[in-house]
Amino acid sequence: MQRMGIEALYRRPRTTTPEPGHKIYPYLLRGVEITRPNQVWAMDLTYIPMERGFVYLAVVLDWFSRRVLSWGISITMEAAFCVETLEDALARHGKPEIFNTDQGSQFTGAAFTGVLIENGIAISMDGKGAWRDNVFVERLWRSVKYEEVYLRAYDTTSEARASIGRYLDFYNRRRPHSSLDGSTPDQAYFNSPPFRGGGLTSAEAPLIGAENLFRQPQPPQITASMY
Repeated sequence: MQRMGIEALYRRPRTTTPEPGHKIYPYLLRGVEITRPNQVWAMDLTYIPMERGFVYLAVVLDWFSRRVLSWGISITMEAAFCVETLEDALARHGKPEIFNTDQGSQFTGAAFTGVLIENGIAISMDGKGAWRDNVFVERLWRSVKYEEVYLRAYDTTSEARASIGRYLDFYNRRRPHSSLDGSTPDQAYFNSPPFRGGGLTSAEAPLIGAENLFRQPQPPQITASMY
């Protein structure tokens, strides 16, 4: 069904829930040319189905290189989980000029926006219901789900965290993007030559097969936030 683009119809968890009274910032990226790493970062979260129930995956993504800078898995959508993932990215990679999110309450609350303001980062938010404003993260979600999540049935949160961690490491280090002229996100972010070969580990081999099945024409070593 997944290969044919057929999905079951059922109620899914909402990951974007506005909070009345929270400040909504304008979208700053319309017409902006993204030319370098750390110019714009984006963050979003999505639900990850398991054998029983689901968890939430949050990522911070560099728009220029598509590199996943930080990620975390949680059983709740509390703001603290997103703040921790953001702070991990800042500690590891410095800071961007602009940080873009949707209008979910996790991102509009003072705990989250306060970190950005304290670091002198311009805050940008998608228009209401305008998923295209954060299209690179949406493309990442498609890759994660069709090349990893939908091929497995995680029994536990720790199993989901470990397996998705392996995939995101592969995505950053080994998965070439046509939109990056055949470079991987790591190569684009660190400005190194395109990856041209090399042996795959036994854990990476299934990922290559999944990529060939579901690779889209458009468009790690990293550690999850342990919330």
